[in-house]
Amino acid sequence: MSAITLFGAGSWGTALSVHLASAGRDITLWARRQETVDAIRSTSRNPQYLSSIPIPTSVHVTADLQEAAAASQVWGMTMPSQKLRPRAQSLEPYADETTRVVSLSKGIENETLRRMTQVLDETLRAVPTEQIGVLSGPSHAEEVAEGCPTTLVAAAPTEPEARRIQKAFMTERMRIYLSTDVTGVEIGGSTKNVLAIAAGIGDGVGYGDNAKAALVTRGIAEMRRLGQAIGADPKTFSGLSGIGDLVVTCMSQHSRNRRLGERIGRGEPLEDILHEMDMVAEGVRTTQSIYGLAQHHGIEMPITEAVYSVLFQGREPAEMVKRLMTRSAKREHWLPEASGSPELMSPSTD
Repeated sequence: MSAITLFGAGSWGTALSVHLASAGRDITLWARRQETVDAIRSTSRNPQYLSSIPIPTSVHVTADLQEAAAASQVWGMTMPSQKLRPRAQSLEPYADETTRVVSLSKGIENETLRRMTQVLDETLRAVPTEQIGVLSGPSHAEEVAEGCPTTLVAAAPTEPEARRIQKAFMTERMRIYLSTDVTGVEIGGSTKNVLAIAAGIGDGVGYGDNAKAALVTRGIAEMRRLGQAIGADPKTFSGLSGIGDLVVTCMSQHSRNRRLGERIGRGEPLEDILHEMDMVAEGVRTTQSIYGLAQHHGIEMPITEAVYSVLFQGREPAEMVKRLMTRSAKREHWLPEASGSPELMSPSTD
C-alpha cells in the first residue's frame, strides 16, 4: 500500500504528490498534458499549480494513462468533480479486482446528481464497490504541500477498507480518522464549497463576522438536513468533513470558493471571474447539483437557494440576505417532545 498513483496534476494532486513522496511513499503522478510532465521532469516544479513548491525527484510523472494505472493498486482521483466520469471511463480497461480507488474530489456530478464514489462505482465496474472510498476534510493544497499539520477522514463502505485508505495516506503530518459513512463525508465536502461562496459574498458586501458565524452554523443545519435525507449519519457533519472543512473554507484566504464569492459580493460578474481564474472553484458547479438534490428530495436549504439565485438567476446579494433574514420565525432545533405551534415544531424548520 506504499505505492499510490494520483490522477490529476492540479493543485491537489501536486500537493499530495509532494507530501506523500516526502513521507516515503512511492508516488506516480499522472498529468493530462505532456508539456506539464516535461516541465516537472526538467524543473521539479509544476509550472501552473503551486509553482513555488519543489516536487521530489522520486515522484514519477507521466502522461501515459496505462503506465500510471499499472504503477500501483491504489488510485487517488484528484481531478475536478465534473471531469471525473470521463477520466474514470478511460481508466476502466486497466482496473481489476485488486484495484482500490480513492476519491479526492469534492463535488456532485451535475447531470446525474451522483456523488463521486457513485460515479466511480458506475464506471470502474471491475473494482468491487467496497474498494471505492473517499478521503476528505479541511485540507488546503498549499498547506499540505508545505507539510503543515492536516487532519482528514477516510471513508469506505467497510471499516477494513477505510483502514486501508488510512494506512496508505497517513503520515506524521497528515493524520487520518476512519468512517464508514461515505455518503456523509461526500455531502459534507461538496456542500461546504457552496457555503464558502456564500461566506465570500458576505465578505465582499461587508456584512461582518456575526453574519459569517451565523452562515456557518445554519449552513451545517442545511448540510445535515440534506445528508440525512439521502442516508448519511448526522454525526458526520459535526466532524472533519462537515464543520471542519466548512470552517476552513469559509475563513481562509486560500479558499478559491470564498474568494470567488467575495468578488461576486463586490459586484463583479461571474463570467468575468471564472474567465480569469487559473484553478477550478468547485462550488460554482456544485451549487447547481446541491440545489438540484435539495429540490429532488424536498429539502429546505435557504442559503444554498440564495447562492443559486445570485449565481444563476441574476439576483442581488443584498436582496437574498433580506430574504434570508425575513423568513418566518423558526425554532433552532426541532425537538419532538417540545410543545408549541405547528410552525415551530416542523422538522423542516431546523
